Amino acid sequence: MMIAQKSIKFFTVLALVFTSFTAFAGGGEKKSSENDGGRVNTKKEINDYIKHHLADSHDFAFYSYTNDAGERKHVGFPLPVIVKTSKGIKFFMSSKFHHNDDGTVIVDAGDVKLVKIHSKIYELNEGATEVAFDETHHATNAHKVLDFSITKSVFGMLFAGLLMFLGFNSLAKGYKKGAIPTGVGRVLEPLVLYVRDEIARPNIGEKKYKRFMPYLLTVFFFIWILNLLGLTPLGFNVTGQIAVTACLAIFTLVVYISSGTKDFWMHTLWMPGVPKILRPVLAIIELIGFILIKPFSLLVRLFANITAGHFVVMSLIALMMTLKAQFGGVASTGISLVLTLFISVIEILVAFLQAFIFTMLSALFIGMAVEEHDHEHADAH
Repeated sequence: MMIAQKSIKFFTVLALVFTSFTAFAGGGEKKSSENDGGRVNTKKEINDYIKHHLADSHDFAFYSYTNDAGERKHVGFPLPVIVKTSKGIKFFMSSKFHHNDDGTVIVDAGDVKLVKIHSKIYELNEGATEVAFDETHHATNAHKVLDFSITKSVFGMLFAGLLMFLGFNSLAKGYKKGAIPTGVGRVLEPLVLYVRDEIARPNIGEKKYKRFMPYLLTVFFFIWILNLLGLTPLGFNVTGQIAVTACLAIFTLVVYISSGTKDFWMHTLWMPGVPKILRPVLAIIELIGFILIKPFSLLVRLFANITAGHFVVMSLIALMMTLKAQFGGVASTGISLVLTLFISVIEILVAFLQAFIFTMLSALFIGMAVEEHDHEHADAH
């Protein structure tokens, strides 16, 4: 109970810290006559906004409004920008870019000038004072820097890791007090048992499943929590980033490749029971399957489903703008909200389902690698 109370206090303080940042506003000099002040009205602007939501960013933007002076203000909070330039490491908050993403805002970071174009940070060439673009809107007098910033996705992963640490710490302490945990641990226990009894044991086997439980639990809860955070107004889309899903798939690849038994590699590289002339060909096919196809199926399935879910939800929200002329503001808003609520409920199920599928397939691949065969392979040599 004490752990649960501490967690509530922690999240309350965290919320207050977030609230203190919600005053950062950018693009204040951009009037409504210039690109409509950042408003989203046309089909192209809606599509651009959805793409921006799905992509990673250097700050959180909750909503925008126009003040009495006609300036467009954006409410959210900035994140730390950490980049390696030709003059060394530079550190500052993303609010210096003033919520601008077209290269018109130049940040003077001491001895270098930096701009942000299409969510990427560039360093201006020596002596340049503004960005020059070609006909395809690519910068011609700037080059990319190594970006180690705490972006929205990185922040989401750190936040998910913190929630996992607090939750499992509560579960561990609950078991020390008795057989039945209390507080947050009581919520997590059925899920932990589910991963153990329905995923790890059937796919890996009774003898070896315990060795891989830490990894499977970490993957399951990490993906599940991030998927749920993606349904909040914070606008996370971490598991919708191909780099994140690719890393998770590579982790699974490393686990089952490094855990492969001698019998597994014998079956893979010199398959028994087939003519010897075909064994090298089958070995190549098996290696391609284990090293490329299986991890690719893991990363694409998670990435595509989560991205599609966010895209559908954002598109349904946009109906209130696209149908405003035909049905009026109130009717289009009602239709949009009802459809969005329906899809959001389905997305809650998808959030769990995608975590389950990724963990299940990971356990299946691991089980194939550690499986022991009882029969002898007389023709394997």
